[in-house]
Amino acid sequence: MPALALNPRRFLAPWLATLASLGVLAAALPAHAAPPLPALNIDISQTSISGISSGGFMTVQFQLAHSSIVKGVGVVAGGPFNCSKADVLRAVSSCSCTGEPSVPCAVSETSTDVPALVASTEEMAGKGLIDPTRNLAGQRILTVAGARDTLVPPPIARQLSAYYTALGVPASNLSPVSLPNAGHTMPTQNFGIACGLEKEPYIGKCAYDSAREILGWTYGKLAAPGSKPAGKFIQFDQRAYIPARSAGAFSWSTGLDTTGWAYVPNSCAKGEKCRVHIALHGCKQGQSYLPLTPPPGGGLYNGTTFVKNTGYDRWADKNHLVILIPRPSPSPFATPTAAGTGGAIPAPDYATKNAVQIRTLRAMVDGLATGAK
Repeated sequence: MPALALNPRRFLAPWLATLASLGVLAAALPAHAAPPLPALNIDISQTSISGISSGGFMTVQFQLAHSSIVKGVGVVAGGPFNCSKADVLRAVSSCSCTGEPSVPCAVSETSTDVPALVASTEEMAGKGLIDPTRNLAGQRILTVAGARDTLVPPPIARQLSAYYTALGVPASNLSPVSLPNAGHTMPTQNFGIACGLEKEPYIGKCAYDSAREILGWTYGKLAAPGSKPAGKFIQFDQRAYIPARSAGAFSWSTGLDTTGWAYVPNSCAKGEKCRVHIALHGCKQGQSYLPLTPPPGGGLYNGTTFVKNTGYDRWADKNHLVILIPRPSPSPFATPTAAGTGGAIPAPDYATKNAVQIRTLRAMVDGLATGAK
């Protein structure tokens, strides 16, 4: 074994990531202040949301917290609402296997305890901490699990389906998808690494267009996309939407970066009535994250790898969809865990309307809808 065959990127990555989170690496930050989200003619009752891994768990949290405005969701490698119960050890052992090797995986066909989660969900709804659960019966829900996923194994997806069924979602509205060759990855038609691999940037070429399937299941038959997106990507200032008492330079307590992204079709920018789809990525997919190997397309940081290559923009233009892509903090201490706890040490109300990330996402949707006619 050659003694000097060191990969400098692998050796320096943990240190550089920490420095980036402290603002030392200014190259990771926007060169100038980003604008707020545009005020558009948005039908807020047609809002939808999807996400992978920690973003998948957060998708379910937002869905339950604000089910009165959610039309449908797509959950990739995610699990039931409030699965972690604000306990990080439970999050990384019973709701996922992301604690290994330090925390042994305890995932089984019953590890999330669906009956208890359903009971606690109803209790939270009764207290007004989340919207009434009866709203779920009218939503369209698609779940995606990789049969080879070792981080959020298939039993978690099966328990998510059981959770929805127990809360009254009819079978006709629930579409569980299992991809036999997929690992822990965001499946795309033809972008990313091999579908079965489980490594950064967790975007895999699986011959499965997640964006098309999620949006089509939610809204019905989609108009075919053009040869290339005709709208515009906008980098916006997320700090304007974070609750004032929680905001900070990098918001370690909120787990949110300073900027996020939105894709706005020309028709929406011109005032036509449109809808919002929120797309949430998972751990190690953030724009300021420094991977051990260069991301597809090159560059040092992940940057817009998830934003511009997971396919949502392709389906937005002709289907009157604004794609909202919030970004978590570059801090390694604030990135949500794989069970969507919203931070390394989550607050007890992390899954309710009072949670800082859920409040921020709702404020972003409301901000986009301020131009509604």
